[in-house]
Amino acid sequence: MSEALNTRPTAESDFVDLTPRGERTVRGWAMSITIGSFLFGFDTGIISGALLFIREDFGLNSFEQSSVVSVLLLGAVVGALLSGRVADRHGRRPLLAGLGVLFFLGIVLAALANGYWMLLLGRVVMGLAVGGVSATVPTYLGEMAPAQIRGRVLGLNQLLITIGLLVSYLVNWAFAESEQWRGMFWIGGVPSVLLVLVCLWLPESPVWLITHGRTDRARKILDRVTEPGGADRVVARYEETGGAPGRDGGRDRAVRPDGRHRGGPTPGAGPAEDAEGGSSTLRALWAPAVRPALLVGVILAALQQFCGINTILYYAPTIMGEAGLSASRSIYYSVFIGVVNVIVTIVSVYLVDRIGRRPLLLLSLVGMGVSIALLGVAFSAELDPVLMLVFMLLYIVAFGVGMGPVFWVLLGELFPPAQRAEGSSAGSTVNWLSNFVVSLLFLPLIQAIGHGPTFWIFAVICVLGVAFVARWVPETRGRHADEVGEDLRRRWNAPAT
Repeated sequence: MSEALNTRPTAESDFVDLTPRGERTVRGWAMSITIGSFLFGFDTGIISGALLFIREDFGLNSFEQSSVVSVLLLGAVVGALLSGRVADRHGRRPLLAGLGVLFFLGIVLAALANGYWMLLLGRVVMGLAVGGVSATVPTYLGEMAPAQIRGRVLGLNQLLITIGLLVSYLVNWAFAESEQWRGMFWIGGVPSVLLVLVCLWLPESPVWLITHGRTDRARKILDRVTEPGGADRVVARYEETGGAPGRDGGRDRAVRPDGRHRGGPTPGAGPAEDAEGGSSTLRALWAPAVRPALLVGVILAALQQFCGINTILYYAPTIMGEAGLSASRSIYYSVFIGVVNVIVTIVSVYLVDRIGRRPLLLLSLVGMGVSIALLGVAFSAELDPVLMLVFMLLYIVAFGVGMGPVFWVLLGELFPPAQRAEGSSAGSTVNWLSNFVVSLLFLPLIQAIGHGPTFWIFAVICVLGVAFVARWVPETRGRHADEVGEDLRRRWNAPAT
């Protein structure tokens, strides 16, 4: 978001003219909603340092340690699975406010935990909130962004996730000497409350309002950011496509054979370009024309996790500790991982609308495969811990430039507008389920076969990922949803209806 929005209509976008003040307002909305993404990163990362002291206080074995980490991910599966329907039925803003409350409740339970089971409960509640924001924030950002900068706006989601992770590492470091793991959790209460307060200021998505027959409210929001007459043009364009909500508020519009709502919105757009067509269903996602998008979304979601990223992000201090470093020194080293993660994500957000999604994904997977294979060699040969850290950092660089942010960008672009919320929910659900499986099995797998072979398994998965992206994943940069859908159908040899 370092560059100003292009506020004039272009060949890639029907986005109506923004006023200069409207431009600043839209950017403010985008930045504010990503407080949810920050909490996503913070709550998933804070356990990496806290676990070093929790395991001593509660006497946890390796499976219990893994479950404290991974149970959040199981909660996230449920949160992501439910969020699409809730967001379509009740709106984006009320759901995000509720997720802020869930974040705070989970943090309180974890910080006050008197044993293993109460801690698990707190982590589950955190997970529900994390899963919810992982699906809802990209949907909201995608509806607020014009196509020509959609990648950068959606990239804010991953950027704030990485900033949340970095802050969690810094908090862990600050509390390491005193071993106050409860204080680590309490810090997360501040952004949780802030998310709830921000939702009192943020507008509801105009896309959602129009599709639910609340055009007067949508016009008021659009009038704040567009030139005179812009709001009317948005509504008129939507009505011209036949997509105006009926007496049911737009919830029961007919679905075409390809799974999209009849009279659907102009594809590939933000609030001034499209309007999502009511609640989608899993049946619509499995329609022949939409199925390729679903397959790419869920396979990329699983691939992102089975390449091993969160074994580094969640267990970095544990890995470094097993390499011979003290707890505080291990946490200190993990801060470097967080800093590098933020820097390369900023680079990726800059590049994603310039060189495209596919090149970044391919480069990322190759780099991840090489670096994590070298990390396995370093452990097997018992090399210096500093060299292990170097390989971890190279892996984070490769992930941060591609698989990290680009997956979330694609999740907001692959699906037709009518299936966007449910598609994002499905992809997020698979992502969190895969995250849960990898995180739960990581430490037991190391005990069974050792660090080196475990990391080599991840390297092989990266190689398979390169082949998948090269053959099956379309380029979405500067394309409307219909163009993306046609490319997907060609790659997957799928029917148009």
